Amino acid sequence: MKYLKATGVTRKIDELGRIVIPKEIRRNLSIRDGENLEIFIDEDAILLKKYNQMHNFLELGNKLINIITSLVDVEVILTDREKIVATSTKYQELINTKINQKLINLIDERETYISETSETMQLETKTIEGFLTMVPIVSSLDSLGLVIVISNKKSDNKLLTKLIAKILADKVDIY
Repeated sequence: MKYLKATGVTRKIDELGRIVIPKEIRRNLSIRDGENLEIFIDEDAILLKKYNQMHNFLELGNKLINIITSLVDVEVILTDREKIVATSTKYQELINTKINQKLINLIDERETYISETSETMQLETKTIEGFLTMVPIVSSLDSLGLVIVISNKKSDNKLLTKLIAKILADKVDIY
């Protein structure tokens, strides 16, 4: 088993087998109320890990990105609730970059965003530039992330972006 960092925190298990994960740990790991955790065991250890449905569909996401970018002159970025998980070739260096609060708000509020002018969006030390169309990936269970379509000219990419988000969300709902 990989070395685990000790927190020094102990908790009692209640009569229903529940434990409370301290607020500071939840905050540090960006675990929100209602989110799922995966449970792993290794000999005498229990490991809890944030469950991320988007990671199960990265292969499909990458295939969609490749198909779309080969047919249409756009760049595509997929995010989960915390970071960029897949991109077209131009933005490969952004994979695993944390998303900003604006994008988190779009995911949480389940809102679509379409820029009227070319804009630059800062993500950590990297930028996205162009006309942006952003649509949340919403399954029947939750908002899972965003599809971001970037083009060099003003065009209506809302339908294309919604299509990608819908395909990914429907794939999640099947499982």
